[in-house]
Amino acid sequence: MAVVKIDGKEYEFEGQKQLFEFVPVSKKKKIIAAKVDGTPVDLSYTVTGGENVEWIYIDSEEGLDILRHSAAHIMAQAVKHLYGKDVKLGVGPTIKDGFYYDMLVPGGISAEDLPKIEEEMRNIVKADYPFERIEVSKEEAKRIMKEAGEIFKLEIIDDIEGDTVSLYKQGDFVDLCRGPHIPSTGFLKHFKLLSVSGAYWRGDENREMLTRVYGTAWAKKEDLEAYLHQREEAIRRDHRKIGKEQDLFSIQEDIGPGLVLWHPRGGMVRKVIEDFWREVHWQRGYDFVYTPHIAKIHLWDISGHLDHYRQNMFPPMDVEGHEYMVKPMNCPFHIQIYKSRQRSYKELPLRWAEMGTVYRYEKSGVLHGLLRVRGFTQDDAHVFCTPDQIEDEIKEVLDLALFMFRTFGFDEYDIELSVRDDTNKKGYVGEDEIWEIAEKALVKALEDMKLPYKRMEGEAKFYGPAIDIKLKDAIGRSWQAATVQLDFNLPRRFGMTYIGPDGKEHEPVMIHRALLGSFERFFGTLIEQYAGAFPTWLHPEQVIVIPIADAQVDYAKEVYNTLRGQMIRAVIDLDTGAKLGARIRKAQLMKIPYMLIIGTREMEAGNVSVRHRHFGDVGAMPVGEFVEKIKAEIASRERTPSWINK
Repeated sequence: MAVVKIDGKEYEFEGQKQLFEFVPVSKKKKIIAAKVDGTPVDLSYTVTGGENVEWIYIDSEEGLDILRHSAAHIMAQAVKHLYGKDVKLGVGPTIKDGFYYDMLVPGGISAEDLPKIEEEMRNIVKADYPFERIEVSKEEAKRIMKEAGEIFKLEIIDDIEGDTVSLYKQGDFVDLCRGPHIPSTGFLKHFKLLSVSGAYWRGDENREMLTRVYGTAWAKKEDLEAYLHQREEAIRRDHRKIGKEQDLFSIQEDIGPGLVLWHPRGGMVRKVIEDFWREVHWQRGYDFVYTPHIAKIHLWDISGHLDHYRQNMFPPMDVEGHEYMVKPMNCPFHIQIYKSRQRSYKELPLRWAEMGTVYRYEKSGVLHGLLRVRGFTQDDAHVFCTPDQIEDEIKEVLDLALFMFRTFGFDEYDIELSVRDDTNKKGYVGEDEIWEIAEKALVKALEDMKLPYKRMEGEAKFYGPAIDIKLKDAIGRSWQAATVQLDFNLPRRFGMTYIGPDGKEHEPVMIHRALLGSFERFFGTLIEQYAGAFPTWLHPEQVIVIPIADAQVDYAKEVYNTLRGQMIRAVIDLDTGAKLGARIRKAQLMKIPYMLIIGTREMEAGNVSVRHRHFGDVGAMPVGEFVEKIKAEIASRERTPSWINK
């Protein structure tokens, strides 16, 4: 009698059995695969005794991945049905929340074609074809794919190690795949095709351009609907769209891809962010430094960037026989300031902050609005301290970061501890002992502050481990923001020292930190967080004064000048020939927090009629009273005004 353990419970059986024979009747629609001794397998897998089995449920993380991979196969089958044998299949992996398939399709596929592909997928789902796993020799697999004309699959087979490969068949469709898959096509209930793009085969711009079709699949209808709603929200909040509508920034071909032009309205928001940034840094004991945009190439050789980061740097330029490079980082410049004279332990810690503009080469294909650019300004700072000051300085940096995030409206975040890959140390500089000390210091700071974190193996920078903070926005998406890196290596490479209490030279420790990350990316994050409706303290225009007719223009100008005199960012709409409703709608589209409507009654009483972009009419009040209320709101940096009765 053979025994198999399933989810901790033992089952006896004779001979051998396929896993689906053990699935409880009540769970036949929920269990879609299994793990046998830790390896994911199909439910058709045969057990002979002694195995340890765990069920994989359709709504689990692993289950959704299997469901989506199967959906990619079903989509490819539908495309084959609709577009014929000349379709050549590339790869169809899963991605976060979905899947895609790359295919060479004669005539191509457009977004307008997605509904008919979905309809054919539903036909395949309705047919409930079983997913059959077929293991064959590599030569047999090549024969099958050659007969089918699958030129890309032949390339993949050549790259597979071993003598056998697995194919999967559902109905009339056969694909190369390691699996596992759902038991049958009927298990795919809730799916949606999302978009179409182009993709070079294997990412090689010298190879064929394939059509990539994206889709998503979920275990439950409500999960699909929630995802599609979030996706629609993301489109509505897209910073590129809002940036154009509100005239905040642009990226123009004549300037170059990935290089941002801040327009006056966006520039004002940046100024407000910078003013706040300077204020809190000064309060926290930072001094400000400024450094050049270029330096001799030798500087980057000492820092290690030429060996470990050169692919992300722009090419050198020749100046009077010397090679210079535009800076990808500010760190070496701050080090040179430190080294400009001998330092004493009594001076440490030194906290130096800079809004330093840096330049990094990114391939044009990965550039994305403000979120992935080639030139950007970091809210950079470096702390130089003694080893016994590390813990307190790391805690102070983390406390400052969380304070700033809360002020900007981000209450939720994830923290990651990025460490090196101990199995592949070639990409890092410094001795093991230094890395261990650095990592322990970061862990202790996080644990002392009771901040939960996730350990990320192999994600450290080449010179040291780091704490990365990812913000969660209003619709639950994560955005990279702060990074805090502990570095024992650059001080050593640059020969940095300080005189200790013993009168001898010692090496300082260097903490790299950027809290907002870059002004460009953080601004893009803010736009999408608020969908362009920034809190009053951040908005480029806080108030718009709208006289109803020409007779009120002079009084409206007096109100406007009063507001500006109180450092309130006000604008005035003098287009009295247009209808009032249209002028209010225009202000609403620009998301201006307050509209002050001025008619004859308001002018005669010395009042303004206040309208808020979200809460509508607030009522009439004297100008001075409104000024006091909005100034208090701005000073408190409230996200929504507390003085309005909602």
